[in-house]
Amino acid sequence: MAPLDPLDGIPATVFDGRRASVLRALGRGVMVLPAAPLLYRSRDTEVPYRADSELFWTTGATEAGTVAVLVGGDEPRSLLFVRERDAEAELWSGPRLGPDGASQRFGMAETYPLSELDFRLPGLLLAGNRIHFRLGRHAALDRVVVEALAEARARGARRGTGPRGVVDPGEILDELRLVKDAWEVERLRAAAALSVEAHREGIAAIRPGAGEWEVQAAVEAVLRRGSGSGPGYETIVGSGPNACVLHYVANGRVIGDDDAVLLDAGAEVRLYQGDITRTYPAGGAFTDRQRALYEIVEAARAAAVAGVTPGTTVGDVHRTAVRVIVDGLVDLGILSGRAEELVEQEAHRPFFPHQTSHWLGLDVHDVGDYTKEGASRPLEPGMALTVEPGIYVPPGQEGAAAPWAGIGVRIEDDVLVTGGGHENLTAALPTRAGDVEALARELR
Repeated sequence: MAPLDPLDGIPATVFDGRRASVLRALGRGVMVLPAAPLLYRSRDTEVPYRADSELFWTTGATEAGTVAVLVGGDEPRSLLFVRERDAEAELWSGPRLGPDGASQRFGMAETYPLSELDFRLPGLLLAGNRIHFRLGRHAALDRVVVEALAEARARGARRGTGPRGVVDPGEILDELRLVKDAWEVERLRAAAALSVEAHREGIAAIRPGAGEWEVQAAVEAVLRRGSGSGPGYETIVGSGPNACVLHYVANGRVIGDDDAVLLDAGAEVRLYQGDITRTYPAGGAFTDRQRALYEIVEAARAAAVAGVTPGTTVGDVHRTAVRVIVDGLVDLGILSGRAEELVEQEAHRPFFPHQTSHWLGLDVHDVGDYTKEGASRPLEPGMALTVEPGIYVPPGQEGAAAPWAGIGVRIEDDVLVTGGGHENLTAALPTRAGDVEALARELR
């Protein structure tokens, strides 16, 4: 099945509404959103192109070279600049929409050839009081923005007009993107479902003697032949001690007989992301020590997911997971002391060094502040986040942790905040130890 069109099914009015929200927040500012740059693996070999998330969310555009300009004020405007049709260039790189095609596809009345950007943009920038633009990503646009600031500095004092500063577009867009609409939720559900399917194929490939790379290949084959565009991030297949490396992506080890295998993989569907981690027994059953750590992590995951509800804060979700993990590590003798004091001292950090959650959406680590007005942010319906506690005991441990050295466990679900609580988007993939063992035996 070919990857699905990111715009498929979304009416132009959805993007009209998003731009209207941006324009209201802009006041008299101007926002410039360029497409993602082309990247190169080496010399003239391009990295597969991925559309810019901010530009897509605001306009629906996914084509390289596109630039959107939103002008606030009494007469707000939305302009789109796109590459012109070029038969020779399209022979090498595929068809382009051109201004007419882009106007029809995105429903934006002011659509111009990219060749007119240098002529039109300076005047648009000088009409605003601030420029919302991310410096350092687009050299040609950087130059125009800096020149507009210099012009305003030189003449603005007498005219009382012109931009006096550059602001990151995320100041506006991050807040708007944090709460997902119905179209985005549909895509998150699809990405989660394809991620579950890929994990099931990965489980079938996990066995003693298999290479971590073979598991990766099995997972990514599903992500490629399914309705997605492939993995949303580098697939992690960490067997044995490699599971203790949080972002291990080398995937170059042969799986051992008694290894626990940490698999972190997710699909991108219509530019939206799935993100699932499970830990599987290579031989079909966890060892006693693996199971002991696994059940602590699973209890932490279950408690944290149960706590996802409107009004609960992101910090509350993390504290819930931390407390369960600390209690479990005390029970095993890995930590000693009163749980309350150990939590306060962050004694868990050598074994659980990361946060329990991150936002999920167009980006796998999606935009949005985790604190608001100096406090942990309350959850709202429409927010999507991961819940992913873990315990990692790297090799070489001494003392009480030594018997567990070389074991890493992480369990991750994708969770949508709803009006009545939450929806676990990845609940179709088991997490309880006995169910995971049974599934591993069934699929091999």
